Amino acid sequence: MTRLSAALRGLVTALAALLAATAVPATARADPEPRAPGDFVALRSVDPTIIQEMRYTTRHNFVGERIDGYRQPLCILTRPAAEALHGAQTRLLRQGYSLKVYDCYRPQRAVDHFVRWAEDLDDQDMKAEFYPDVDKTRLFADGYIAEKSGHSRGSTVDLTIVELPARPTRPYHPGQPLVPCYAPQGERFPDNSVDMGTGYDCFDTRSHTLDPRVQGAQRANRLLLKSTLEDAGLVNLPEEWWHFTYKPEPYPDTYFDFPVSAKSLTGRR
Repeated sequence: MTRLSAALRGLVTALAALLAATAVPATARADPEPRAPGDFVALRSVDPTIIQEMRYTTRHNFVGERIDGYRQPLCILTRPAAEALHGAQTRLLRQGYSLKVYDCYRPQRAVDHFVRWAEDLDDQDMKAEFYPDVDKTRLFADGYIAEKSGHSRGSTVDLTIVELPARPTRPYHPGQPLVPCYAPQGERFPDNSVDMGTGYDCFDTRSHTLDPRVQGAQRANRLLLKSTLEDAGLVNLPEEWWHFTYKPEPYPDTYFDFPVSAKSLTGRR
C-alpha cells in the first residue's frame, strides 16, 4: 500500500504540473482594454478652469441611464482640441464667463448603446424632456442618432457658457417630472448655463444654432459661444448649438473605443 500510495501521489503531482504548465491565466485570456493614443489628454490637465458636467456618466440624458464606456466623469480630447478650448476659455474668463463641457471624446461602445436604445421603440422614458415632438421611429432618419459619431474621433466637444460665479446645478433625480427641453428657462431642467433657448441634447429643430425662433438674449448667447469657439479653431454643427469640432482633426477617419477613464490615458505606447 505504501508503494502504491507513493505512486499515486507521484502521478497526481505530475498531472498537476502538466495542467499548470498548459493552463492560460484568466487575465491573459481576456482581451486588454484599448488605450488612448499619446496625443489624447484629460482636458483638466490643459485647463482646469473649464467646468465639466459629463452627462453620460449620469442618468440625466435621453437614454435615462449611464452610457456604456463612461467609467469616470472625465473630458478627454486630442491635445489640439483641448488647447483650442483653453484659448477660448481665456477669452471668456475676461468677460466674466466660463465654458462648461457636457461631452467630449465618446467611445464607439457608447454610440452602439445609443443605437440599441433608438431601436427599442418601447423605451421612451425620457421622451417628455429630450424629444417631446419627435417620434422615436424618426431618430435615425432625422439625424439625431447615427451608427458613427464624430465624438469618437476625439476632437469634438459638446459645451455651453456659464456666467461667473457659477451657481451649482440641481441634481437630477430619476423619476422626477420631465419638462420639454425647449420650455422657457425657468420651467425646463435647471442648468447653471446662460439661456441658449433649449437644454442640452434637445432633439428639436429649435436646437439649430440659427433657428429663427430663437432671438434676443438666447440668440446672442449662441452667437457668443459660436464666435468664441470658431475664433479658436472649432467649427459648429449647424443642427446643434452645443456641438463643435476642432479643425483640422488629427484623426479624421478613426473611431476609437477606449473607455472614458484616467486609466485609458496611462501606460500608453
